[in-house]
Amino acid sequence: MKLATVTVEGRTAWGEITEDGFHDLSALFPQWLSLRDVITAGALENLRNTDAIPTVYRQGFSYQIPVPNPEKIICVGVNFPDRNAEYKDGHEAPPNMSLFPRFPRSFVGHGHPLTRPPESKKLDYEGEIAIVIGTGGRRIPQDSALSHIAALTLCNEGTIRDWVRHAKFNVTQGKNWEGSGAMGPWLIPFKADAQLIDVELKTEVNGELRQQDRTSRMLFPIARQIAYISTFTTLVPGDIIVTGTPTGAGARFDPPRFLKPGDEIVISAEGIGSLVNGVVDE
Repeated sequence: MKLATVTVEGRTAWGEITEDGFHDLSALFPQWLSLRDVITAGALENLRNTDAIPTVYRQGFSYQIPVPNPEKIICVGVNFPDRNAEYKDGHEAPPNMSLFPRFPRSFVGHGHPLTRPPESKKLDYEGEIAIVIGTGGRRIPQDSALSHIAALTLCNEGTIRDWVRHAKFNVTQGKNWEGSGAMGPWLIPFKADAQLIDVELKTEVNGELRQQDRTSRMLFPIARQIAYISTFTTLVPGDIIVTGTPTGAGARFDPPRFLKPGDEIVISAEGIGSLVNGVVDE
């Protein structure tokens, strides 16, 4: 089941994506105004249990980020072995993960272009898998952490590279330009650990493979991410953890290969799908 949030006929709706198009389930389940509400109610599986026939839109709809207004979006940095080596600082991978927040306004949906601001030409891509929390908690044990996941999606964790160096140790500025990243296209309900343990993740720019790795090589596996993050903050339904990008971002080429208007970026992961976005200047 592929669950998406879209704009259609001038309104926001949520429902299922199939080969036929967008099936508007929000009209059939008015008690849940958004997919975040469905997740909070623990009702993703309930969406299959209806005899009502939804309205189907074969075209004329556009994707939004799947979970509107999550309380938290937390991103994990430097989470693949080769990614750590890219920094060329002579340091081994640290014992604990690097984290930073992103704001919902910094993301657009599938099919919408990333925005390059006039303040910088150093817009970069980072392909990642994102998890959506279904069952919240504090100090979640690592051995049961994956059971707290409601769904999976994809993220292009777009970054304005020179703005992550505007302060001594703060990357928040470079990670939160409006419309600089993307998330989607849809949510895939999470049912089995195999959906995450060894999944191929790749990024292509204009058809050229730039990033490719597998989740089994993460320095901090996703179960550990959930356990660690929930140590210091309570995770709630709808929270999103963006789990880390492989080596091969544009900043690490010599010379760097930053995004420019007209480029197309495709983030793909086995069992989830592909997130496709272009680039425009603000």
